Amino acid sequence: MKYGTEAVLTPIPQAMNINVLDGELMTDFDNQGTDVNGSLCGASEPAPFELIAVPPQRPALIVCDHAAARIPASLGTLGLRPASLADHIALDIGAAAMTRALSEQLGLPAVLTAYSRLVVDCNRRLDDPTAFPPSSDGVAIPGNTGLDDGHRAARSEALYWPYHHQVRDQLTSLESLGAAPALIAVHSFTPSMNGLARPWEIGILWDKDPRIPVALMDRLRARGDIQVGDNEPYSGKHPADFTVDHHAEAEGLPHVSIEIRQDLITTQAGIDRWSGLLAESLAPLLDDPQLYCHWSG
Repeated sequence: MKYGTEAVLTPIPQAMNINVLDGELMTDFDNQGTDVNGSLCGASEPAPFELIAVPPQRPALIVCDHAAARIPASLGTLGLRPASLADHIALDIGAAAMTRALSEQLGLPAVLTAYSRLVVDCNRRLDDPTAFPPSSDGVAIPGNTGLDDGHRAARSEALYWPYHHQVRDQLTSLESLGAAPALIAVHSFTPSMNGLARPWEIGILWDKDPRIPVALMDRLRARGDIQVGDNEPYSGKHPADFTVDHHAEAEGLPHVSIEIRQDLITTQAGIDRWSGLLAESLAPLLDDPQLYCHWSG
């Protein structure tokens, strides 16, 4: 399936910009799009995605849309301080480690983004203003100010579509094991937002297809010691979940989005605990051969 159109990437000359860097006035020289070879990412930089290509034990794929904080060298720091690039606005903290742990424990392949959501958010439609966010959680993103169609296309062709092509390729490959492979999306959320505490330890996001999410919530709640959110702190019914909507829901594939609170997965002990709980709860659901059919409800 062809996802995008070919874009011509041309070098963008350097220009001096006056920007607000995390609230402080600064002057910097900012290259807004490509390196000297006309590419967004240099030859020595990583591929747009990370593929964990384990032999699948089940017809299911794990994806992580916000796995990394990396910015292509041609974009500098987008005008941000290092602290901001290590914060939740740049990536889902702990989500990549959770994805790798679940991949190992469940024997499932996984696809993870290799660049920050601040460059282009792979879990948004490209016509969504937050796909190239001018600000995030009150922090201005100077490098995303005034992006024209050419700059947006360059980022999309270099990072966004290769990731989604790989997700689609992996799901297609899994069809040899099940007619309708399952998609599991892993995210993380901050303990508070806009001054409000978020009491949930884990959130299960879904819209119409209840097959995995409802059974998963039941299993987690049966433990009696986990605060489980049903479409909390975000909702699977919201349009800002492009990956699941595009690859799974639109195709009738079984799917679920999982959000884990970030303060619980910042250590290896936390990763081990929560990946173990999730793997234990997901495995019986994924072992049911009747799961892997197209949803038409």
